[in-house]
Amino acid sequence: MNTDKTTVTEDDLHAYADGFLGEAERQRIEAWLRDNPAAAEEVRQWQSQAEGLRSLFGDYARTDERDRRLVADAAPVRRTLPGWLPAAAAGLLLFLAGTATGLYGGRLLGADPQQQVSALEDLPAQAKSAYLVYTSEVRHPVEVGADQEAHLVTWLGKRLDYKLRAPDLTKDGFRLVGGRLLPVSGKAGAMLMYEDDNGKRLTVLLGRNPDNAETSFRFVSNGPLETFYWIDGEIGYAVTGEITRARLQQIAEECYRQFES
Repeated sequence: MNTDKTTVTEDDLHAYADGFLGEAERQRIEAWLRDNPAAAEEVRQWQSQAEGLRSLFGDYARTDERDRRLVADAAPVRRTLPGWLPAAAAGLLLFLAGTATGLYGGRLLGADPQQQVSALEDLPAQAKSAYLVYTSEVRHPVEVGADQEAHLVTWLGKRLDYKLRAPDLTKDGFRLVGGRLLPVSGKAGAMLMYEDDNGKRLTVLLGRNPDNAETSFRFVSNGPLETFYWIDGEIGYAVTGEITRARLQQIAEECYRQFES
């Protein structure tokens, strides 16, 4: 192997392996690697390790500009690690960056990834079903009405083992109608229903799952129906309504603030 790296540094090789180079620089590195087969094999191993990490955690990946900055800040660490470890460390740093920005839960490595993905994907679908079934009811949309709010939140909170409160959405133009117990992912869940002065309704669904992975706000659209959902600890939340996405997001963020307080 030609060990002259006066024009190609260790950082250049890692940037090439990570796909961070422009076209001209990439071609320069590739030309150098053709003359240095041992280095080319080492780079191939780095790329293989990185691909293994992406395959393992790909279901949870979310792009964030802070991830690249974190990897860039870790450049001094790369020069102290042997062999394939720098590329693996970079991949792990990308994963940990997601944790730092609230995109991954602390339980991720200890739970079944398929189970977590299933629970996350099921939440908006269950919220949609609950909305369509119960908001169309005229006489019995809820089990316990807003006139018994204290009893409602105590009852549902006990079933979820959660200190439940019904968010006050009056400043957003919605008043509490009531709520009901219903299954969410095979466990006891709760639905709160709200209504505005024009009779338009929205629902707030809550479900418990000990294997949940924490998330930032996400949304799903089904025609005119919008759902904003997130998971915090063991509780998943989904706010659903046939209103504009911007307005529903505002309401979802208000629910989040009140649930957290």
